[in-house]
Amino acid sequence: MKITAIDAIPFRIPYVKPLKFASGEVHVADHVLVRVHTDDGVVGVAEAPPRPFTYGETQRGILAVIETIFAPQVVGLALTDREQMAALMGRTVGNPTAKAAIDMAVWDALGRTLGLPVSELLGGYTDRMRVSHMLGFDRPAAMVDEAERMRDVHGITTFKVKVGRRPAALDVAVVRALREGLGPDVVLYVDGNRGWTASESARAMRQMADLDLAFAEELNPADDVLGRRWLVQQLDVPFIADESATTPAEVTREVLGGSATALSVKTARTGFTGSQRVLHLAEGLGLEVVMGNQIDGQLGSICTVAFGAAHQRSSLHAGELSNFLDMSDDLLTEPLRIENGELALRPGAGLGVEIDDDKLRRYRTDS
Repeated sequence: MKITAIDAIPFRIPYVKPLKFASGEVHVADHVLVRVHTDDGVVGVAEAPPRPFTYGETQRGILAVIETIFAPQVVGLALTDREQMAALMGRTVGNPTAKAAIDMAVWDALGRTLGLPVSELLGGYTDRMRVSHMLGFDRPAAMVDEAERMRDVHGITTFKVKVGRRPAALDVAVVRALREGLGPDVVLYVDGNRGWTASESARAMRQMADLDLAFAEELNPADDVLGRRWLVQQLDVPFIADESATTPAEVTREVLGGSATALSVKTARTGFTGSQRVLHLAEGLGLEVVMGNQIDGQLGSICTVAFGAAHQRSSLHAGELSNFLDMSDDLLTEPLRIENGELALRPGAGLGVEIDDDKLRRYRTDS
């Protein structure tokens, strides 16, 4: 079970519908496929989605740090040496999705080697998750139409609504239109991507107080320390820390400092090993948890459901698992399907998915 090589392959797949939000927008999936090879001939896979507007990573940066720093550190270790891998890669500041992709590909290789699903190795709580769909900036009528299509075609009844525009009345109108159009049984929550100030956030939340929101996420910058605390203290819904709480230390600071009351866990930035640390801390602190989405492709989405379904706390709420539906294509041999509002695990060892070599040749950008 020794690691013999790590490949980092850039690929580019356009989105049919770009996702727009307060901190940026994504038109093309310029991601990196990571493959971990072992001396047993096993290959584990994962996906690194660069998000420069959130973590500072780029596709070229991910390739460089894997090829020049992380691969030399990890090659030669056993698949079970995950703590050592984390310690070695942790010497390099930042680069969360590059580290996470290596970690998840190692777990996939371990599952394939043992003949067991990754989700069972992680905890094995359930075999599926309910799905939340993320709605990016658009006109109210267009966003209602998209939500209705997701409900009618895929059975999705939970929606995360991107907010954070100015004037805030634009987003208040969208959320009100969604509640009026979809009815009382649909779950709605908002994500500001740090777009508003604390006072703008408080005012907008007051204006939406009658819309039965489940959560509010990252409405204003966490660096606005006093403003964030002031905001969280007056909200009557859990406030989700996302990009402001990516490590156990950050979670501790945000929660004990009064700046968050719930947590988004994203395997794309903390892998499986780091996500377990964060999840177990959240459980100890009594925080509600939502499995978040890094605008992942299908490989990233199956990683999210593998982790989320493995644990009771992370499977309680619908996970953000549907953004791959907006991509024009993907790399898997068998596409994921959301049915009755749920995404199920794939049977088989590891993550239960395979890469389509023809599609990889078509979309890779290094050859």
